[in-house]
Amino acid sequence: MYYSTKSQADSMCLTMQHTEGKRQTGRSIFTKAVIALILLGSIITEASAQRIELKGSVRDAGNQEALAFVNVVLQTPDSAFVTGTTSDDAGRFVLPNLNPGDYRLALSYIGYVTQYIALEGLKAGVTLPEILMEEDAVELNAVTVTASATTRRIDRKLIFPTEQQVNSSNNGVDLLQQLMLPRIRINSMTREVSIPGGGEVQLRINGARAETGDVVALLPKDIIRVEYHDNPGLRYGNAAAVIDYIVRRPETGGNIGVDMHDAFLLKKYGHNSISAKVNHGKSEFSANYLMRLRDFDRMWRDNEETFRLADGSTLRRRETGEPGHVQYFQNYLNAAYSFLDDKRMFNATFRYFSHNQPNWDYNGKLYNMANPADYVQMFDGERNLISRPALDLYYQENLKNDQTLVVNLVGTYSYTDNNRVYTESRDGVRLTDISNPVTGNKYSWIGEGIYEKKLGDSRLSAGLRHTQARADNTYGNGQGYTAEMRQGETFLFAEWKGRIRKLDYTLGAGVTRASFRQEAENTDYTVYTFNPRMALFLPLPGNSSLRLTGHIRNHTPSLSELSAVEQAIDSLQIQRGNPGLQPCVNYESTLNYEWKKGLFLVNLQGSYNYRPSAIMEEKFWEKGRIVRTWDNQKSWQHASAILNLRVGPVKDIVTVALNAGVNHFISEGNSYRHICTEPYFMASLNANYRNFRLYFEWQPAPWSQFYGETLEKGEVLQVISLGYKYRDMNFGIQTFNPFFNDYRMDSENRSAYASYKRSMYVNDLPRLLVFTFSWNINFGRAFQSGDKRLNNSDDDAGVMKAGK
Repeated sequence: MYYSTKSQADSMCLTMQHTEGKRQTGRSIFTKAVIALILLGSIITEASAQRIELKGSVRDAGNQEALAFVNVVLQTPDSAFVTGTTSDDAGRFVLPNLNPGDYRLALSYIGYVTQYIALEGLKAGVTLPEILMEEDAVELNAVTVTASATTRRIDRKLIFPTEQQVNSSNNGVDLLQQLMLPRIRINSMTREVSIPGGGEVQLRINGARAETGDVVALLPKDIIRVEYHDNPGLRYGNAAAVIDYIVRRPETGGNIGVDMHDAFLLKKYGHNSISAKVNHGKSEFSANYLMRLRDFDRMWRDNEETFRLADGSTLRRRETGEPGHVQYFQNYLNAAYSFLDDKRMFNATFRYFSHNQPNWDYNGKLYNMANPADYVQMFDGERNLISRPALDLYYQENLKNDQTLVVNLVGTYSYTDNNRVYTESRDGVRLTDISNPVTGNKYSWIGEGIYEKKLGDSRLSAGLRHTQARADNTYGNGQGYTAEMRQGETFLFAEWKGRIRKLDYTLGAGVTRASFRQEAENTDYTVYTFNPRMALFLPLPGNSSLRLTGHIRNHTPSLSELSAVEQAIDSLQIQRGNPGLQPCVNYESTLNYEWKKGLFLVNLQGSYNYRPSAIMEEKFWEKGRIVRTWDNQKSWQHASAILNLRVGPVKDIVTVALNAGVNHFISEGNSYRHICTEPYFMASLNANYRNFRLYFEWQPAPWSQFYGETLEKGEVLQVISLGYKYRDMNFGIQTFNPFFNDYRMDSENRSAYASYKRSMYVNDLPRLLVFTFSWNINFGRAFQSGDKRLNNSDDDAGVMKAGK
């Protein structure tokens, strides 16, 4: 459907014409000219004071019934988002406050063919003729609820960045930070994407799994929308969230991107990446390299420990920290080749990760709190080296009758060389001398296949995933013990998505087979579990929606927890693995309500998790020492309530977001029971004006996690960033905790046998000035990349490490 001011009837004419009448006298012409100028000035003044309003209505082309909740999006001619709304119960919609110009109107609805309407030379208010939408038997991923720049579906949100947000960003991570999505947090130090609680966040580009460096390499103007899966389906495994960038697909040329964050004045902080992509015919070659450097001299911890000794007495010790050294260097390298034609896609990716940590050293004095004169000099340091190459092979075949078959194979090798040293000395004499060297070799294979079939406005998905791992770890702490462990997991699932009137639903079920064997100990298990999943989504009047989800997930013990090895922690404690651990399940339910109107977005979410036979820590006395180990405890429960409030962008300049909530934990072990309630609060502000950008983040009450007997708190943090964009380059400066004197993370253990309250500080970070520079360039047009549906990885080394 096409409307143009140049060729349509008078009813759609958006321009004004003036014709001259008969010849007038000089006086008459002058008088009329003055009047005309006055009228023209009045028209111009009124036009500048009032913006344009676009109205319309939508009906079913077959039965002529009005269509409610149709997604109505106004775009620029090159598909950049301008504004959006949804049709009401009568099928009507209104887009107010528009500037004159050329636009494209897109209307989409589940089960219907998407309509596009070109509007050229829009200069006055317009009521469009009735728009008729044709049914589409193969349309699947259409819209159920939308509000402004966001379209809401049962398992995801579709976010269309505004022109200002695109122009103010220099890469995909910057754009994501500007969108301020509920629960999504961008770490300003590492550029990593996370959610409160520490669940896995998968990054994808056009459906293909991506790394942070790949997202940094994206040009914002190539991003059509961001799909935020805040309720991922079974195909995404245990992912808590998925961020999928849908980008335009150029056909030739390539891409180069550079992103640098360096503290030149301190020369001990760096986060730099470079990426490149070249296309030739149906092939694409790409590479990405990321480097992280941290080297600080002012790290320490303060720690208070309370031990209940075997004779019933109590020993309390205080560790007073002194400046220590932390240093590590990380490398991420991805190199990929892909082939794509109309029916199939093949992708081969080589990944390499290395972590070289020569120092993570704590120094301090350890006092007997009953007698401060009784103290020792303490050192607790760890050296760690990790090398992990991986090969990822992916194949996708698009079959007839809207069917898709996907196969993914991943092989990973992980080498670990770790050593922890702990000493206690008095007057130069070592009273305690502990060394725990470990070398590990782990091999893992992951194979997965998924079949999908579209059936009208519904979809069937079914898949099989198998993971097999082998770890051989040698512990040299006087034992010379080699732990040979084998672990496997098979997951078979099926999932159905459909709609009953306005109610969208997803029903799925899976079966998991988990197995483990430790050769020397002759311990093993084989366990089968049932994993159903359900989601209901109901659009409500007033641009709001309600979603209810339920899921039973597997929780499998790690190889390090299963290892039958003892390691000394200090002069009073040892750590021991437990080969007798059994997998458990986690029952999850979430209720989410969202309302959006104009500049305001309110998201309320309540969730409850119940994990019987949870794998959690425990401590007990044995032969004069306190043993820290893991066991299947009675249960773990977590209830949370979270409010996300976002306002903006005001005048397309300022956006403010507030995130607040409370977490309530009940951790019930075989010999303990703990109840913990912790608040959470975070505020952020993003302002864009022309080529300048200001970002501020304040997190006075970080997200906390209580599991077993330990409370872990996040970082108390402030971030201020100021940037200037020039063409495809971005120059900026960033500082952390400018109004604090320290950078701190707290933790607490509530064991009746050995409890502690601990704070870790890094005083190199407060007021640290980081200079940023990024440059992302496209040359020519890149070849269209296909939608890769799966990606698997294994980053668990399987090595048990003891430490405070």
